[in-house]
Amino acid sequence: ILASNHVSYLDPLVLGYLADRRHRRVRFLAKRELFDRRLMGSVLRAAHQIPVARDTADAAGSLDAAVAALRAGECVCVFPEGTISLDLEPMVGKTGTARLAAATGVPVTPVGLWGAQRILFKGRKPRWRWGVAETVVVGDPLRVSPDEDIRVATDRVMEAIAACVAQARARYPQRPTPR
Repeated sequence: ILASNHVSYLDPLVLGYLADRRHRRVRFLAKRELFDRRLMGSVLRAAHQIPVARDTADAAGSLDAAVAALRAGECVCVFPEGTISLDLEPMVGKTGTARLAAATGVPVTPVGLWGAQRILFKGRKPRWRWGVAETVVVGDPLRVSPDEDIRVATDRVMEAIAACVAQARARYPQRPTPR
């Protein structure tokens, strides 16, 4: 299980590249609304991504598909925050990542991303340009035992992600000039 912060609409591409470098394919849990868009939905379904009906009773059902993928040996990527962080700080995580890890015994690998928000950020017009750096920090895998409190496990996952984000920011090679 890859668990990452979420700062840009480009984050799935970055994580897909990371997985590809490790000779893995990755399946993402993605908000259901993306599957309702004509072109985007077709691409997501063809790539076998997993829809999540956020803030509904059906949201937990998407974990069944993720559990099945993990048990089949697939790599599943989750954004535990559930959305892009508007202030770029890691938010409180939702419990799905910890529940997946507890149910399957698959470790959670925390990831911190920094940089793509400079190109494509929620609520802002895209600033397409070359040469914008992206820093990715991958932390040590965490295990969640089936008897661990899910909220405590979720907080541990988010603390590990936050530590990776802090490292990614510290290593980031570019310092944009203020506008």
